[in-house]
Amino acid sequence: MKPHRLVPKALVLLAASAVTVALLGAWSPTSSSAPAAGPAAAPHGGGPGGGPGQPGGRAPITVSGSYWIELAPVLVAADKFSPRGLEVEEGGITRITSGEVDIATNAETQLLRESLVNPDLRIIMTVTEGFFRLVGCKSAGIETLADLEGKTIMLPRNTSANYFLIAMLETVGLTADDVTIVGLPPEVDGKSGMEQMSEYLVRGDVDVISIWEPEPVGAIEELGDDAIVFQDRDLYREVFNLHARAQDLADPAKRRSIVTFVRSILKANKSLERHPEKHWPLVSEVTGFTLHEIEESWPELAFPGGIVPDMLDVLEREDVWVAQETGREPRSREELSRFIDHSVMEEALRQH
Repeated sequence: MKPHRLVPKALVLLAASAVTVALLGAWSPTSSSAPAAGPAAAPHGGGPGGGPGQPGGRAPITVSGSYWIELAPVLVAADKFSPRGLEVEEGGITRITSGEVDIATNAETQLLRESLVNPDLRIIMTVTEGFFRLVGCKSAGIETLADLEGKTIMLPRNTSANYFLIAMLETVGLTADDVTIVGLPPEVDGKSGMEQMSEYLVRGDVDVISIWEPEPVGAIEELGDDAIVFQDRDLYREVFNLHARAQDLADPAKRRSIVTFVRSILKANKSLERHPEKHWPLVSEVTGFTLHEIEESWPELAFPGGIVPDMLDVLEREDVWVAQETGREPRSREELSRFIDHSVMEEALRQH
């Protein structure tokens, strides 16, 4: 069975104290431009660097992201390419809403949920595209995607993995009502529910799992010849974005620091393209995943270096599902478009 993923040392240190670091970036006339702020958000309670920026100055920022392999460019940027180094705390965009951090990563489905609470959120960069896989057991009578009818499928509910399953089912005329979806089991002996997915699959407690990397790696290896994998890269990939608040992007000093960090991610992307293996030990140290898991997962990731061109199409399509799940009407294309801010990437690329 897959070994238990240890809590990384970095997480323990970060839990003890949030580290706020000033990012230094050369000022240029373009860096003072900022988009108009969106709907007013609550004051940046308790967050660092909340005061107004001074012209030509800089503001400290904090960054966080869920400790998955998709976070690799952010981790490498913070460790290797930020002017003074930056600790990446753990957590997604809810930490922006709570005022704990200034920028954070999350999948597109979570932006669609959290933006109802915090409409000031903005996508400023696509960090990673993650190509998901369904892993099932042939011995459960699964040979084609249509054979999922009547089967039991484990996944983390209300996530991108949940949407991925629904999208795959639709391609063969099935819906969520045609399968039995079960959520993750409770933690046992320090092992999270997600870490137990492969075990449930191998034991035959479930027939299929839907999840991001690296859990499919362990499931495929443990099932051996009994494994069957379904993937459609054209149909769905997780769009793992970096987010900020419009209010912070309108603060010249804070904006300069955010743009500087985005440039650091662009540098990290180039290094990851040339020599990814040299950065895997850092990713392993922070996330707790083994070097083997990272290596085997790597082909399922892409680092676009900008906001994906179909970002608005993705939000419009997936908001229909999120709206149904949350009991509301889908938002219009115009309403969703305000959550995408291309100006940060444009500014970063001009100075890159």
